[in-house]
Amino acid sequence: MRWRETCGVAFAILLGAWASGAQAQSPYGIGRPATAAEIAGWNIDIGRDGSNLPTGSGSVSHGREVFAQQCASCHGDKGEGGLGDRLVGGRGAIGTARPIRTVGSYWPYAPTLFDYIRRAMPQNAPQSLSDDDVYAVSAYVLNLNGLVAADATLDAKSLAGVKMPNRDGFVGDARPDVK
Repeated sequence: MRWRETCGVAFAILLGAWASGAQAQSPYGIGRPATAAEIAGWNIDIGRDGSNLPTGSGSVSHGREVFAQQCASCHGDKGEGGLGDRLVGGRGAIGTARPIRTVGSYWPYAPTLFDYIRRAMPQNAPQSLSDDDVYAVSAYVLNLNGLVAADATLDAKSLAGVKMPNRDGFVGDARPDVK
């Protein structure tokens, strides 16, 4: 009798292991694989060196107009903050007890500003600005921080060439699995 019970328990364990393995290998039966076009629509990241910046350009003056329409209600007329974060000021405050983290004081790479605006702004309609508008808003915000001239027009090459004040303020990740 004991042998039968042992065989029954062993069979139940093997059957359970086989069934769970088969179940884990099958899909949940919902959704579908994403198409290449759908993936490409979300693959819009910009490298800190400016890699993958799109074609287009935008001037400080055009950026001032777009900023007034799309950004000022949260960030203030001159980027001084409001409902949204401050975008200007704070130079020299990063190493203090009360750092002020703005585009001009904290951000290490100008292309990441483009990336963030393009992906996340305006908050109520992310990814709604054209690439030219994003270049223009980037130019305006960089101008407010004294990093580009008032008559500047930015494109992929010139935006990647902007040297941010805090570019050496971060420590790279030396782990071999992080690029």
